[in-house]
Amino acid sequence: MIYPEILSLTSGPAELAYTEQDAIIYALGVGAGLDELGADDLRLVYEKDLRVLPTFATTLLDSSGDLFGRAEINFRKVVHSEQRLRIHAPLPPAGRVRSSSRVLGVSDKGAEKGAVVYAEHTIADAATGETCATVVLTLYCRGDGGFGGPNEDPFPIHAIPQRAPDKERRQHVPANQAALYRYAIRDANPLHIDPVVAKTVGFEQPLLHGLCTYGFAARAIMQDWCGNDPALIRSFDVRFAAPFFPGETLVTKSWRDGSVISFECEAAERGATIFRNGRCEIGE
Repeated sequence: MIYPEILSLTSGPAELAYTEQDAIIYALGVGAGLDELGADDLRLVYEKDLRVLPTFATTLLDSSGDLFGRAEINFRKVVHSEQRLRIHAPLPPAGRVRSSSRVLGVSDKGAEKGAVVYAEHTIADAATGETCATVVLTLYCRGDGGFGGPNEDPFPIHAIPQRAPDKERRQHVPANQAALYRYAIRDANPLHIDPVVAKTVGFEQPLLHGLCTYGFAARAIMQDWCGNDPALIRSFDVRFAAPFFPGETLVTKSWRDGSVISFECEAAERGATIFRNGRCEIGE
C-alpha cells in the first residue's frame, strides 16, 4: 500500500441517471412487498406516489474511475467490513446525480492484522448541486498492514444497550433473493449465484450480498420505528460480522433511545450474528 499518497486518491465527479424502474427493481431486490403489499409497501414498488428507499443510494456510486488504482491493495484479501450511510435529502423517484469519491482515511493495524481503508462517496443532485447522500465504505485489507501509518479510526464503535431489545422483526429471505438483487444492481460477481464458485472460496452455497442484507435490515427498522416511511431514515450504519445465505431468516433486534435506533441482526437458523453495532438515526 502506497502511503500517504493513498489519502489523496479521488475519482469523479461522474453523472449517473436513474429511473423509477431502477428504484422499484432495487426495492424488490431487498424484499419490499415480499410478505405483504399494503399501502406503505405499495409506494415502494409502484410508480404512483413512489418513495425511494434510502439504501438505494448505495447503488449510485461512481464506477467509471478506479479509486484504488494507485494504492497497490491486495484485493484478494479485502473484506467489506463496515457500511455507513447518511441521508441529507430524500432521493426523488427518478433523477440525475453527480457522484464523487475520495479516500477518507487509513488505519494501519500492523503487518499481521492488516489495514483499514475508509472510502467516502458523495451523491449530489446534478442540477442543483445539493448533497443527497454520503456513503462510506470500510474495507478491511488483511494483506496490507505494517506500512507505518497511523492506527486511528475516524468512526467510534456504536455500543448496543445492555437490556432486552425493544423490538424484534423476522424476515424470511427467499432462496432466489441473491439472483434478484444481483440483477437489480447489475452485479456480475458469481459468488452470489454460482455454487461451484462459492465452494472454491469456502462456502457451502452462494451467499447473499452484504448490501442486500443491509437493505433488508433497513426495511426492518423502517417498519418498526418509522411507520414504513423511508423519508424518516437519516443515517444507517452497520459492521459486517458474518455472511448471510438466501433461504435463511434474518432477525433484527432493535433498541430506541430518542432519535437513535441501535440494532443487531442474526441468522435465526444458525444463531450467527450478521450485523453488529448497528446505529440508525431517525426523524419524527
